[in-house]
Amino acid sequence: GRGELWEEFLCLKEKLREEGLFEKARKKEIPEFPETVGVVTSGSGAAFHDIRQITSRRFPVKILLYPASVQGEGAADEIAEGIRYLDGRVDVMIVGRGGGSMEDLWAFNEEKVARAIFEAETPIISAVGHETDFTISDMVADVRAATPSEAAELVVPDREKLFDLLDNLWLRSSLSMSSRVEEASQRLDSAE
Repeated sequence: GRGELWEEFLCLKEKLREEGLFEKARKKEIPEFPETVGVVTSGSGAAFHDIRQITSRRFPVKILLYPASVQGEGAADEIAEGIRYLDGRVDVMIVGRGGGSMEDLWAFNEEKVARAIFEAETPIISAVGHETDFTISDMVADVRAATPSEAAELVVPDREKLFDLLDNLWLRSSLSMSSRVEEASQRLDSAE
């Protein structure tokens, strides 16, 4: 029952905490401009669709999907295998799925998934469920996103904001250069 799952969750959480898997000091930074994003989730689920849609709108990047079962028998093995497969092949990874019951999300509370996330060299964003859902994967990952959509927003910059920033920088540099030219012209006039 749910009480047994909760007890199992708490025991594993304490064990991994004692081993240092949740330590902030070991968390890796998410790259600002990744070229390739790996995603470990169901290829047919809404989570992957949302990630693709949001990244293509914000800042198109190459996405490598490792399709994995995200619930049920063998799901934890597939998720851990996907993490190990994509590690080193991508700049950053999103591991997750949409919401569900505690039982539906259980694969992300399995020790083998937690250890695969911890051992990965590639930074990992855990995006499991909805805002209120919290899993062992979230605690071990380098960054926790409340939803797969939020993970997509965290993993790539917003190109419109970048264009605005570039426009602002160009305007400021133009004004600065104009000001310097004006000052130089005045000094030249004074010198004459």
